Amino acid sequence: MLLDKIMPTYHFNEVHATVVQASTDRIFRVIKETRATDIPLFNTLFWIRSVLGRLTGRGGRYFSNDSSLLDQALKLGFVVLAETDQEIVFGAIAEWWRLWGAKFYQIAGIEDFLTFDRPGYAIVAANFCVDCSSSTSVAKVSTETRIYAPDPTARKEFAIYWRMIYPGSALIRRMWLRSIKRRAERG
Repeated sequence: MLLDKIMPTYHFNEVHATVVQASTDRIFRVIKETRATDIPLFNTLFWIRSVLGRLTGRGGRYFSNDSSLLDQALKLGFVVLAETDQEIVFGAIAEWWRLWGAKFYQIAGIEDFLTFDRPGYAIVAANFCVDCSSSTSVAKVSTETRIYAPDPTARKEFAIYWRMIYPGSALIRRMWLRSIKRRAERG
């Protein structure tokens, strides 16, 4: 996996997978086209995450149905780090634990991502991977998120944040995969 090369070392992670009966091309197209409204509870969970931001007048994150989730993530501060016909890896560097919303460190691409070494941030790499090694019409679709916190303070801050958001994060990823499966198999 490309993700293994980009982030072989990490402190936190989550992995989810499903089996999809569709071609790799179809699955990848669906991954890139999926919108917030395709995933039940997606906007609700992000609304909950951003309540404090709205209460303090600092706004909150909303995802529209005007563009795909991947496109919206790229506008927030994520970048595509690598892509093949079987895997897409995207990442971001931020102070994820800020109560009013993550404060992103702007990176231009994979070189900035791989050489980043400032304390006080957590580095996130995530992927969608389509493994069709056993059949051309059935594939295992997985998503993994890895987080590396380069210093003890960032690790501690992220650990507290991770304990709070992990259940919602896992739910979103499982629902995202179900949406991909449903849309890809519909044809």
